[in-house]
Amino acid sequence: MILMVMTFLSEIDLALVQESISVSSLSFLSFLQNTLQWINSLGAVGGIVFIGIYIIATLAFLPAAILTLGAGIIFGVIWGSLYVFIGATLGAVAAFLVGRYLAQSWVKEKISSYKKFAIIDKAVSKEGLKIVLLVRLSPLFPFNLLNYAFGITSVSFQDYLIGSVGMIPGTIMYVYFGYLAGDLALISTHNQPVNLILSWVIKIIGLIATIAVTIYVTKIAKKALDEEI
Repeated sequence: MILMVMTFLSEIDLALVQESISVSSLSFLSFLQNTLQWINSLGAVGGIVFIGIYIIATLAFLPAAILTLGAGIIFGVIWGSLYVFIGATLGAVAAFLVGRYLAQSWVKEKISSYKKFAIIDKAVSKEGLKIVLLVRLSPLFPFNLLNYAFGITSVSFQDYLIGSVGMIPGTIMYVYFGYLAGDLALISTHNQPVNLILSWVIKIIGLIATIAVTIYVTKIAKKALDEEI
């Protein structure tokens, strides 16, 4: 079941990250599918392994959308969201520390062409926590790059860490997508819920509510961020 769902999610992920289909990208997605199947077979320790892999993906600039969606299939909405949030936060913290203490020159070179960062840098010097939180709530900024980039700003580690809570709305939405994709794969099997219609009505309502809240929060964050910078 998970192989079929991950094939479907691979197509979604390619659209989300707007990558062209190439041999390397398909090989990478195939690797992620196999990895998620392996994690699913680990039982209780799967969550810990998943978090570790998510940290590595964050540090390595790998698109984590497939992992986030896959968490919904393997762990469900609640545990999947928790594992993704922990993995993304720890990965972001690790990248922040690398940017601050180990690779400042490399980070400066990477962000040299990113014009918006200079504005963000100035805003961070005034209200670090607020800016980090708003950036995390907004999907308009490259997550992996900014993890490193924040390391060379004046934002404190504490404010940076607390600002990570801004990832929660988007995390829940993507995990929920994966969870529903997993349930769609069960429709033609014997593992369907007894009251299928009622179950799907509840899930669809939940999805709509999750998307609505995420869009609303993102809109507010973007407006506030535009005012700040």
